[in-house]
Amino acid sequence: MEKKISKKTLNKSFRNWYYGHLTCFSQEHMQTFGYLCAMLPIIEELYKTKEEQKKAMQTYTAFFNTEPQVGSVVVGITASLEEAKANGADDINAETINGLRAGLMGPLAGIGDSLVVGTLIPILLGIAMGLSTGGSPIGAIFYIIVWNLLITWGMRFLYFKGYELGGKAIDFLVGERATAIRESIVMLGTIVIGAVAGTWINIRTGFTMTAEGADKPFLVLQDTLNGVFPNILSAVFVIFCWYLLTKRNMSPIYVMLLLVVIAFVGVLVGFFDTGLTY
Repeated sequence: MEKKISKKTLNKSFRNWYYGHLTCFSQEHMQTFGYLCAMLPIIEELYKTKEEQKKAMQTYTAFFNTEPQVGSVVVGITASLEEAKANGADDINAETINGLRAGLMGPLAGIGDSLVVGTLIPILLGIAMGLSTGGSPIGAIFYIIVWNLLITWGMRFLYFKGYELGGKAIDFLVGERATAIRESIVMLGTIVIGAVAGTWINIRTGFTMTAEGADKPFLVLQDTLNGVFPNILSAVFVIFCWYLLTKRNMSPIYVMLLLVVIAFVGVLVGFFDTGLTY
């Protein structure tokens, strides 16, 4: 009789990954134990004896680490492969499953970081910041609700799509069409981040030059810059940060500390306009 994973067990496996992908997280094991928790219901249903279950679980003791949201597809794929292995598929064994896991976790980490961390989160935060104008709590509520809805639906879709496609999911994940979709989403995220920077970053200079005995300054640098390129200082600082992060490989922490030093010195010597009146 062919063994088939029930929908109830698949749901339990998904919930285990959703809530526990960072279970017992450490530098040595990363998401290994979270993966074990996700596969445990499946192993228990497919194999009846303790010895069979123990042997099957050994497959998932190898190191594993990826972007957890997009990485849910790997759990779905291996659930499908484990089902095929339990039914005696000749071309699927523990080495095949581990090789697939090891081969996918790196590319999926890059995909997930660019799409989720680098694109989705900035888009949602940009919208939330706009809704939070004037101290409104709507922005925070919006982010919490929309983030959880999107991530829950997305992770569930990827998990069950991975289970449905099995080994064929590799083409779905790293094929030409998937690459084009990823690049389009990343481009959209870049545009949104640029819009957020243009809306929320406002760097002004208070530098002026006044002739001796004159009542008014003959040079107001901010007005001059606005006549040439409005908000040029803001654009310069955004490009400067991009250069440090991407071209100089500087840590974001160091970039923020450098900006604090520049801002402190700039305000101290009177170059930057704080906008404060006393």
